[in-house]
Amino acid sequence: MKQGVLLVAHGAPERVEDVEEYLGYVRGGRPGSPEVLAEVRSRYIAIGGGSPLLRWTRAQAEALERLLGLPVFFGMRNWHPFLRETMDQVRDAGIDKLAAICLAPQFSELSVGLYIRRTREAAAEAGVTAEIVWAKSYHTEPLLIEAYAERLRPLLAAERMLFTAHSLPAQALAAGDPYEAECRATAAAVAASAGIAQWDFAFQSQGLTGGQWLGPTVESCLDQYAAAGIREVVLDPVGFVSDHVEVLFDIDILFREYAAARNIALRRPESLNDSATFTAALAEVAKRCL
Repeated sequence: MKQGVLLVAHGAPERVEDVEEYLGYVRGGRPGSPEVLAEVRSRYIAIGGGSPLLRWTRAQAEALERLLGLPVFFGMRNWHPFLRETMDQVRDAGIDKLAAICLAPQFSELSVGLYIRRTREAAAEAGVTAEIVWAKSYHTEPLLIEAYAERLRPLLAAERMLFTAHSLPAQALAAGDPYEAECRATAAAVAASAGIAQWDFAFQSQGLTGGQWLGPTVESCLDQYAAAGIREVVLDPVGFVSDHVEVLFDIDILFREYAAARNIALRRPESLNDSATFTAALAEVAKRCL
């Protein structure tokens, strides 16, 4: 039996010229407003014109392949290489069993659940016959927690620690969706591993289209810190496993400017990116699937 691993990520444009096409995929072909397009373009310009998500996803896949000694494929839901393109590679490689891991540790039907459905559709279209076994959640995988803690430990002298994860539309979450609980569980596990007794949690990167999203927001937490006289905060985004626009713009630019306007110095740990411990975590998750 020939085994392999599939890493699945959101996808992001590497050039600002591709932002409009990319947003079309994100919105499922529905037209967006010129205001949102202009805002998103400005964010990619601010981080250098494109996202490093593809570069880091490729590096993570290559590191995992070296560690496991198995073929590791990667595909994106909203940008190249699309899952449909990746499934052609899986088919042509003659894979019989595929461990599938979304590069988002916490499960929600709105996020990981959608990735699973899109992967199944792509596999069917490509004629892939391999058994696909999903790691739906690995939010407290010990090596994942250690990978976050390794990055965080050099910054432990801060006055306040704020963990974050990507927000989701609250009104669209089904009853019993585990996402919020899993995000908070990841934060609690990282805090325990790093020896942090006092910490807070917020959801970041709420959508630009309005509606009710999971909170509290990072901005509201920073307002509270400013009122309490706190002048140094470390923000740790434990819902992300690599650099992309929600890290490089939302945190490094938007939140830092918001904090500075309130006399708060905001820092964050390095993203997992090429962390060997994170590679080992993915290997453990894949082996359980296989």
